[in-house]
Amino acid sequence: MNTETKINWADEIKANLGNPEILEGLYRNDRKAFKTAFDGIFQEIENTDAAKFWKPRLDYEIKPDILKTFTLKELLIVAATGLLAAFLIKIPAIFSISDEDSFYFKNAAIIVFFGLALYTMLINRISEPGKIITSVVAFLIPVLYSNLLPSRDPGDAVILVYIHLPMLMWFIYGIVWSGFDLRDHDKRIDFIRHNGDLAITYALIAAGGGVLTLITVGLFNSIGFDISEFYAENIVFAGAVAAPVVAAYLIGKFPALVSKIAPLIAGIFSPLVLITLIVFLVTMILTGKDPYNDRDFLLIFNVLLLGVMVIIIFSVSGTSVIKNQKFNSITLFILSVVTIIIDLVALSAIFYRLGEYGLTPNRLAILVSNILVLINLIMIMAGLYRINFRNKEFRIVEMTVSRYLPVYLAWIIFVVFAFPLIFGMK
Repeated sequence: MNTETKINWADEIKANLGNPEILEGLYRNDRKAFKTAFDGIFQEIENTDAAKFWKPRLDYEIKPDILKTFTLKELLIVAATGLLAAFLIKIPAIFSISDEDSFYFKNAAIIVFFGLALYTMLINRISEPGKIITSVVAFLIPVLYSNLLPSRDPGDAVILVYIHLPMLMWFIYGIVWSGFDLRDHDKRIDFIRHNGDLAITYALIAAGGGVLTLITVGLFNSIGFDISEFYAENIVFAGAVAAPVVAAYLIGKFPALVSKIAPLIAGIFSPLVLITLIVFLVTMILTGKDPYNDRDFLLIFNVLLLGVMVIIIFSVSGTSVIKNQKFNSITLFILSVVTIIIDLVALSAIFYRLGEYGLTPNRLAILVSNILVLINLIMIMAGLYRINFRNKEFRIVEMTVSRYLPVYLAWIIFVVFAFPLIFGMK
């Protein structure tokens, strides 16, 4: 076991801000680990004398030799993992599999999260046989299971498996990312925060890739070669599944670059989402649109609800590390109240349709998902109320989110593996 896994660097730094000798010893023990941990907690401690001393020192040290931070071994790991993910996503073309859409529907999410999990294990030098075997089995079972399910005319229960499978793979990646420490609530919140950083970094890479694509295709078109189809199928598609690995590498290498952006985006989007939801509810009332008799609208309603829930969870993880917590916590409190109202409307519509049309896999899945989200929202709202009006620490909301994650996981596992048995494949 290496030094970094023995020391919780962030906790050690925060605990010894008034002990310069100990901080110096930690720094000399492992400069890279110290720098990574310091950047990750800087926003929490930036007003301390220790932070004001260490920040310019650490930044000065990396600026002259920034290229040297990219080691050959790490770059080889990134390249190998990314190329493997790109190869796997191209299996239909390489082996002339006719039903490409079915392959991607079943395997795309598995491939993306497998690439991320494999990169995590390699970069962190996870070599314990038990962890390796557990990871292999955790990915192998969903691969075999999903590809054995019927591709032609699948029933609603099977389609629900495909919809929930990416979320299951996200949880598996989270277990690997956290070092298989299932009881550490802080690591769960760090993982949620990591995914926010990952999404932002991936979006930046995708934007850069889009510009490169336009330039490349345009240059070849100017000399009479139309490579748009070839480029899209072989470069863009493969790059899309390899880019998450590159994003994860950049986050690990330069955590300070993204750690300030994610909370800022969370702070901007939370009030915008709140305003949007209020306008949406008012417009829905004025137009007479309701989810009780319109199946498609109910579906959109539930997608909206889940999307807002995801934003709330990510905003909670981002708000805890910014200065202006009061504004964000009040915004999140109001947002959680509005979202609870939306959830109650959705639940009433679902119960109405159950009474009118009976039980189906889709209605059961939506019903239980809404109930689980409602319970979680009420818990988050209660925590935010205590923060805003009882002067409690923001950590109580983080712990609420962290402790509830296994509930979602249990439900996802039930949908994926039990629904086809209960409702049949067709």
